[in-house]
Amino acid sequence: MTYEVKGEPTPVVICKLNPEESMITEKGSMVWMSPNMDMQTSAGGVGKAIGRMFSGESMFQNIYTAKGGPGMIAFASSFPGTIRTVQITPDKPVIAQKSAFLAAERGVELSVFFQKKLGAGFFGGEGFIMQKLSGHGTAFLEIDGYGVEYDLAPGEKIVVDTGNLAIMDATCSIDIQSVKGVKNVLFGGEGLFNTVITGPGHILLQTMPISAFAGAISSAIPSKS
Repeated sequence: MTYEVKGEPTPVVICKLNPEESMITEKGSMVWMSPNMDMQTSAGGVGKAIGRMFSGESMFQNIYTAKGGPGMIAFASSFPGTIRTVQITPDKPVIAQKSAFLAAERGVELSVFFQKKLGAGFFGGEGFIMQKLSGHGTAFLEIDGYGVEYDLAPGEKIVVDTGNLAIMDATCSIDIQSVKGVKNVLFGGEGLFNTVITGPGHILLQTMPISAFAGAISSAIPSKS
């Protein structure tokens, strides 16, 4: 499989497949494809289907396979931002925000990932449930806005505003810390908590989470009298 990511601010990834090669998606994000792409819908087992549902995805997977020769299929982002390519290997699973998954080679498995610390889940802005990508293959993930990457050393920490964590290696951990000072909480505009990510591992932060975008839009809309 070869691929090319095109377009801003709503990008598309165009994948060229060898005969009998397959791609999976769970959002109905296919936007165009060659006529020889065969689609099959599968739940992949009850347990996996329920896990995907809790992680923010559909219970069913669409599997597209190139039949009778090479094929082409394109998947588009659902929100202005970027599409990032992640290489998944058995020894390097990746954790992503809910609904980040766009498409992947068939060897990639998507499952639910629960935060080990309840506080990080309920107050960290990332949700108690995230997505885990494991297995082997290339995966494409949606990033809200622009993505900035960091490599954290063992024990190294970074403090992130809620909702700005998009992707991290499974070796990283998440916790929360409260914003100090009553004035900071009441007038600082940053909320009550920040997310703290601890290495080792690679992380990707996004500049415009959907929640922040929705808040900015709603505040600009005049209220009806």
